[in-house]
Amino acid sequence: MTESGRPQLFTNGTVWMGADSPDQCALLVVDGRVAAVGDDAEAAAGEDAERIDLAGGFLMPSFGEGHAHPIFGGLEDCGPRIRQCTSVDEIIAEVRRYAKENPEKEWILGASYDGSFAEGGLFDARWLDDAVSDRPVVLRAWDYHTVWCNSKALEMAGIDADTPEPELGEIPRRADGSPLGVLREWGAIDLVNAVNPGHDFEDRVDALKRASEHFASLGVTWVQDAWVESDDIDVYLAAANRGLLSTRFNLALLADPRHFPASLPDMVQARARVEAVGSAHLTAHSVKFFADGVVENETGALLEPYCSGMHDHGMLVWSPEHLAESVQAVDAAGFQAHIHAIGDAAVRTALDAIEHAASVNGPSVNRPAIAHVQLAAPADLARFAELGVVPVMQPLWAQLDALMTVLTVPRLGPERTEQQYRMRTLVDSGATLSFGSDWPCSSAAPLDGISVGVSRMTVDGEPSGGWTADERLEVAAALTAYTAGVATLALADRTSEGWGQITPGASADLVWLSADPRTRPALDIPGIRVQATYLAGSCTYLATAHSKEHA
Repeated sequence: MTESGRPQLFTNGTVWMGADSPDQCALLVVDGRVAAVGDDAEAAAGEDAERIDLAGGFLMPSFGEGHAHPIFGGLEDCGPRIRQCTSVDEIIAEVRRYAKENPEKEWILGASYDGSFAEGGLFDARWLDDAVSDRPVVLRAWDYHTVWCNSKALEMAGIDADTPEPELGEIPRRADGSPLGVLREWGAIDLVNAVNPGHDFEDRVDALKRASEHFASLGVTWVQDAWVESDDIDVYLAAANRGLLSTRFNLALLADPRHFPASLPDMVQARARVEAVGSAHLTAHSVKFFADGVVENETGALLEPYCSGMHDHGMLVWSPEHLAESVQAVDAAGFQAHIHAIGDAAVRTALDAIEHAASVNGPSVNRPAIAHVQLAAPADLARFAELGVVPVMQPLWAQLDALMTVLTVPRLGPERTEQQYRMRTLVDSGATLSFGSDWPCSSAAPLDGISVGVSRMTVDGEPSGGWTADERLEVAAALTAYTAGVATLALADRTSEGWGQITPGASADLVWLSADPRTRPALDIPGIRVQATYLAGSCTYLATAHSKEHA
């Protein structure tokens, strides 16, 4: 690992400074900051500098993660391994195996299954009963907006044919009115969470540690946790105090419309608790709003009805008036609004709320963000740049995979399907595009996302030329969205840890790749290896092949 206080000279490779700067051949880091580049770096390096041979590789600003759920992701290792299952039968077999090997577990908790395995995403409790009938089983879907329960879990939660439809949630039912086994959105999921003990504290701290290490292995040094509830704060504080965080994290504190604005003072107090720790790896300057749900559940809010008509226009979690007042309140309290908006009605409602906040508070210095932006009305796309809103998008989702073709396309229809994920349009409009993965909903690897953002194709190369090919990004633009774009979201330019580009004085947050992504076919980009990751010059991840020479 890097020796503390020793200058580092990176040579024998390509140094990518950022999209608007020419490549360099060398980089000097002193005291965790970029000191010089190119020939100046070679000249300024003293004899005591640690010389790091890039072996013809590619050194660039480290990746940021604009929207993820680290604790959720880490906890997927603490239950049945259903993520890799490819059918309902495989999921049931895995749950059965795990339950047999863990007889002491009172609840079987797992994540995350693929919602396209059952027609309409509707999974039956009786299927899980075949695996475990005497203990409750609760599995989260890949979207984390849905859970699948066995009959015992429904019984313990008191969910039966007489249970009314909850506020901000849905209980799909059989013809006789009995619950099928799927619960959608928070109002319904809260019913089972109220009796579910969840994972214990130490498991959650360990999950966060593993998540942090996972991000470091992917070249990531800053992560936006986009869904932080009150008990998560203690997990982060414990991890920070124990020195377990190998990446920076910013916390977005969840605003629930059922409890806001009464919960705002608690958010201010939570931010103060985080600041009191004084960790360079932890901040809490954001508030998370869910404007709607997801298209796959038909809870994403649309301007025009769903084609299948199950939920008509979907679900707005907040009324437009309540969201506008609440975004204005958190902005006035110095928080950045981070708004989940999937459907075009939700995107418009979120933009309207941000515009209202600016009309009351003045233009926000907190850089409000709207996450996902799966579908936006053409008239609303230009408003991102006009209002200074950062779109935080998931490039990996811009492909015609099974989730798209089985669950999304039938709900949106062909015309709206072609209007999804307008990343190139937003960049061309002048908006600052930021990328994230929404891990564990999808792969956390930036190189996976960049491949799809550039190609708009599946791993099998379908369709030829790319889906909605006019929205494809150049590789440099995709790299920028995962570096400088996330740094803009993170307000990195306002701190002493400024990062996102390689420029003298910036924090040496770097990733060393085995090859230049700009020179590879788009579908080959995921095969590029992360050789090392550096946070303020400190090596947080080192590939095994380089450990000896870099020791």
